[in-house]
Amino acid sequence: MIKKGIILAGGKGTRMSPVTKAVNKQLLPIYDKPLIFYPLSILMLAKIKNILIVVNKGQLQQYKKIIPDGKSLGIKITYQEQDKPKGLPDAFLLGEKFIGRDNVAMILGDNFFYGQNLTGKLLNSTKLKKGAKVVLHKVQKPEAFGVAKINNKNKIIMIKEKPKKFISDLAITGLYFFDNNVVKFAKKLKPSKRGELEIVDLLNLYRKKNQLSADLIGRGGAWLDTGSIEDFYKTSAFVSAIENRQGFKIACIEEIAYLNKWITKREINSAIKFYGNCEYSNYLKKIILWNQN
Repeated sequence: MIKKGIILAGGKGTRMSPVTKAVNKQLLPIYDKPLIFYPLSILMLAKIKNILIVVNKGQLQQYKKIIPDGKSLGIKITYQEQDKPKGLPDAFLLGEKFIGRDNVAMILGDNFFYGQNLTGKLLNSTKLKKGAKVVLHKVQKPEAFGVAKINNKNKIIMIKEKPKKFISDLAITGLYFFDNNVVKFAKKLKPSKRGELEIVDLLNLYRKKNQLSADLIGRGGAWLDTGSIEDFYKTSAFVSAIENRQGFKIACIEEIAYLNKWITKREINSAIKFYGNCEYSNYLKKIILWNQN
């Protein structure tokens, strides 16, 4: 079982500059919640309670204001500062001590996932004992993504970064599950031409050993990358539409913790006081009412 997770919330944020010059992208709002709540909620839905958040140097206190240490959610959150972005696999080098001898999940801090059967897929992926698993999603413009070609057993047989010729329309999303070899493999990597360690190179080490499998987000699900201003606001509009139609919140971290039985009504009430008089607090009050019986 995978019981540890890493959220990679560093990065330069240049694609959203000047907005991100003063505030880290993951602390900007997607509708009514900071972006960081969304990847955090995915790990919590996967029943992962031990989480490392990798942040840019100098931004630690901003994160601790909104998510101090996870106690209020019944989980454990630790932080690690990153001097400068060195590529996604750098998270495993920074998190070597955190990972220890365990398997680990990683999610990118700017990725948004939504889907009715998502929780089941997440819990299934945490059963990983050996190898690595990536989550794929069908896209219209595969040439803009890293894509994977799979066989009929959901094994990945080819990975290509932004292919000029069509090989697959399955994009590699920012959600990964790895066995403990990930640290050893990350240490073998050499920086690419852009001076960073590449996630594709790491995945290929598993693929060459025939240990790289995939899970697909089906037609009813959504994966959105909030890397640009346009995508950021599209995601915000998506969350707004779903929440206002259904009356349920996406990525309400206290609700997930409560339904997982990690916290009680007392922690929900503390959260209401912490957030103050706002729509999010009103929703937390409803959670207590819905669960009176």
